[in-house]
Amino acid sequence: MDGIEALNQNMVDIVDRASRAVVSINSTLKMQSYGYGIAPVKGSGSGFIITPDGYVLTNNHVVEGSEEVEVILSDGSKYTGTVAGRDPQTDVAIVKLPGNGFPVLELGDSESIKTGSLVLAIGNALGLPGGHTVSMGVISAKNRPMPWADFIFEGLLQTDAAINPGNSGGPLLDMSGKAIGINTAIIAQANGIGFSIPVNTVKKELHDMISTGKVNRKYIGISGIEMNSSIARRYGTGSDKGVMVARIDPDSPAYRSGIRPGDVIVEFDGKPVSSMRDLIKYVSEMSGTSEAVFMRGASRYKTSIVMKNKSGKRVFITD
Repeated sequence: MDGIEALNQNMVDIVDRASRAVVSINSTLKMQSYGYGIAPVKGSGSGFIITPDGYVLTNNHVVEGSEEVEVILSDGSKYTGTVAGRDPQTDVAIVKLPGNGFPVLELGDSESIKTGSLVLAIGNALGLPGGHTVSMGVISAKNRPMPWADFIFEGLLQTDAAINPGNSGGPLLDMSGKAIGINTAIIAQANGIGFSIPVNTVKKELHDMISTGKVNRKYIGISGIEMNSSIARRYGTGSDKGVMVARIDPDSPAYRSGIRPGDVIVEFDGKPVSSMRDLIKYVSEMSGTSEAVFMRGASRYKTSIVMKNKSGKRVFITD
């Protein structure tokens, strides 16, 4: 019983500390309404403060279409926040509050968290009055893709901690009280399946978003399909490993290097490519020119790809 009581007290302490830095965000999007002209559409979500001078992490879809948002702290104080940076491709945004001396939630290490670890989700669930909603669960899986979403990230954290509309943008906490994810989505027809963007991904974007308002991402201009034995048999490719190019931007580094739809990329800078996640990672580490090896049918080719930065451009072009 002592162990359970200690765990319970630890959770209470974590929630008490973290809640001070968790905020509610209210946004207003002006949309064209037939017969009524421009109509305001209000939305609400969550966020959390990561610097004493008032930078708030949230989801891009929480603030999308707004330049300013209303931010409400746990003590009830209200601020007009400015959307200082956004990256639609990973569904992350930064809001800047006026002032200084804000409570801060420390970012943890999403890579080190283990499947089965206890986590807490805090946020403005359903916009209910009376303070934040807290839910507990575990890390159900790591590195989950979300192919139906509008953003490209493949390595999401899956959790069974209850995540409801309004929770979007709020933190997923480990048992040390650090944020390891940004709660971002649920599957409406499923129970206990929610997703969070790992903070290690967000850390890589923060400098760009704070300094320039956007993310300058490396870009080669393809969309791809992860290979397996059945795809290899169906298309008669020389490899059942790698990423098959499904679509390619004709004004892209990959196209100029000679890669075409149907080719299977099997190596990038000397490292084997076995998944989309591998290729995204290797492209993000490019600096200048990289070497790709691809299969066209049973033939093996090697080519050089000259890296290109495109702010706001997807590494992979998807529907």
